[in-house]
Amino acid sequence: MRYTTFSITVLLIVAAAAPSLAQRKVQQKVPDRTRILFLLDGSGSMMGIWHNGESRIEVAKRILTRLVDSLRANENLELALRVYGHRYARQSNNCQDTKLEVPFGPRNHDQIIEKLKEIVPKGVTPITYSLLQAATDFPTSPGYRNILILITDGVESCEGDPCATSIELQRRGVFLRPFIIGLGLQGGKALECAGQYFDSGNSSSFNKVLNDAIQTTFSTTSVSVELLDKDGNPDETNIDVSFLNGMTGTPFYEFVHYLDSKGRPDTVNIDPVNSYTVVVNTVPPVVRHNVNIVNGRHNVISIPVPQGNLIVKQDGRRAGFQVVVRTVNDHRIINTQMANETFRYLAGTYRIETLTLPRRQFEVVIEPDKTRTIELPTPGLVNINTVSQGYGSLFEILEDGTEQWVCHLDPSRSQHSLTLLPGKYKVAFRVRDSGGSKYTGIKVFELSRGQTLNLSVFE
Repeated sequence: MRYTTFSITVLLIVAAAAPSLAQRKVQQKVPDRTRILFLLDGSGSMMGIWHNGESRIEVAKRILTRLVDSLRANENLELALRVYGHRYARQSNNCQDTKLEVPFGPRNHDQIIEKLKEIVPKGVTPITYSLLQAATDFPTSPGYRNILILITDGVESCEGDPCATSIELQRRGVFLRPFIIGLGLQGGKALECAGQYFDSGNSSSFNKVLNDAIQTTFSTTSVSVELLDKDGNPDETNIDVSFLNGMTGTPFYEFVHYLDSKGRPDTVNIDPVNSYTVVVNTVPPVVRHNVNIVNGRHNVISIPVPQGNLIVKQDGRRAGFQVVVRTVNDHRIINTQMANETFRYLAGTYRIETLTLPRRQFEVVIEPDKTRTIELPTPGLVNINTVSQGYGSLFEILEDGTEQWVCHLDPSRSQHSLTLLPGKYKVAFRVRDSGGSKYTGIKVFELSRGQTLNLSVFE
């Protein structure tokens, strides 16, 4: 049976059934314990002679055996072994040929070593189906980091999509970014989208990359984030910072930035297995892709985020109005703030719109460590009597004599109270039961600061 594009459907079914695939929570620290699943290629091509007269499977079994034996002393580590392509001959083209040979458990090192001795490569390379099955290999108990190490000499041969499957399983928190070790693999770069790919050209390099992968899972790695002001000093703080999984975009670590009494940022332990996108949640956010986290050391990430303030003021008005803030280039809305509220933005140029009557638009430059203030004149109040219910609109008459629509009048009312900015206006209104458009009433008026004006359209 060939494994085809039903993989994602199967994945969703497995995800719904397995508690371990529930949406992962944002974590604040690296778990103390680790599980490592070795996913070993047992397909027929692994019998090919590779280095110093040894076949690929002989090299893999010898180095993996030595590695498993060396990990006995680590009490915070559990291992498991899954193999694919080793039970059915290539002629059968069995794309479900995968088996968890040794499940996770304490002190199972001898079981893995003995099972490695028994493996004889035979069949095809169902990587995608094996990843799906591996999703259920990890126990659901919390407090563990789940690591998968795929060792293969071939790419997918069963029409599956290992990249989409791996990303979905990472998104669901089944395992962290996999380590993929290619044994003289032609076209192995095609698997980079599924995890961190290492190209191993011979037995010595395979030994090194396998040990490096293991070392990455155990090293203590930390970061501090420096938020730089306009002068390049790390003085900006109190901003939410998110570390997203670089492959899936899902949040992995999140904290509100802090500086101690000496102006030093927090140190946060981080899992070096993943790649990260760092988002500093200023308005608008600053995003840093492909952040380089060096394994086993303290990393300092410096990100410029100079900010300034914006306030829109209007005196003499008890009810506040909203202010819409957009980017200048694409006019994307990035925030809505209230009048008389001071709000902090990334330094730059913005277009703002006040939701007053009439609306006003401004292009403003917000400078670092400064407050940009927009002051609107005190509004006035107009009470419009239309005698009866009907249909009409209010227009603003501009200085050049042109008109601009402001709002419709409520057709269910005959008394209308509007708070307006000072200016010149026109009302056009027709009573609902009138005999034609010729009965439209027109009234022009001016409203000054703080004025209350009572107006009848038909007088």
